[in-house]
Amino acid sequence: MNRISAIKIAPSILAADFARLADAVAEAEAAGADAIHVDVMDGQFVPNITVGIPVVAALRRITRLPLDVHLMIVQPERHIRAFAEAGANYLTVQVEACVHLHRVLQTIRSLGLRAGVALNPATPPVMISQVLNDIDLVLVMTVNPGFSGQTFIPGMVAKIAEVRRMLDEAESLAELEVDGGINPQTAPLVVRAGARMLVAGKAIYGAREGVAAALRALRQAAERELEAVLFGKESQVPVIS
Repeated sequence: MNRISAIKIAPSILAADFARLADAVAEAEAAGADAIHVDVMDGQFVPNITVGIPVVAALRRITRLPLDVHLMIVQPERHIRAFAEAGANYLTVQVEACVHLHRVLQTIRSLGLRAGVALNPATPPVMISQVLNDIDLVLVMTVNPGFSGQTFIPGMVAKIAEVRRMLDEAESLAELEVDGGINPQTAPLVVRAGARMLVAGKAIYGAREGVAAALRALRQAAERELEAVLFGKESQVPVIS
């Protein structure tokens, strides 16, 4: 399959062993990951605290992969330049945390980064309707953000499809990414709905078979479904209820 139309997979280091983070990233890179997903949490926007600017800078030194940095923090505009200087490639902000979303996205892009906007499960897609041509990525959260290893919310499939429709109608080139409970069973569902960039944590870093085998299984499941979509075939994956 042409990789231009293929799936991108971004392993989330939130599920990795932080005592050997460099090894975890190297394993993902060697296994063919397309990016490394970095969840930045401040304990205010979400109830957890994770990593920040120094970790992004450290990751930049050890990998050539794009760093897909998701800011789950209040007032993200205060830290955009610092994350850009640390080496982020994608910088995604939560629509719920941005009073002046358009300005924030403009700032991210002005620093040479790809600008993303994320939607929490309870946030309707209409909240990004005015910035569809000002973004490079939309991230639909398929769990409530804050912790790794949560269960996929089935109702988000329809939401992904709605965002896909909005992007297509606006002729936006933004990538559609999903994060939360993504594994070989749920990946086909979000791919059929229109997602092409998948964030996976526990399914990759918590897999008994190891990072390489887990990433390969996830990609195969997702790309099989994408091939079915492209050739107009029905999905063979049961709906999760």
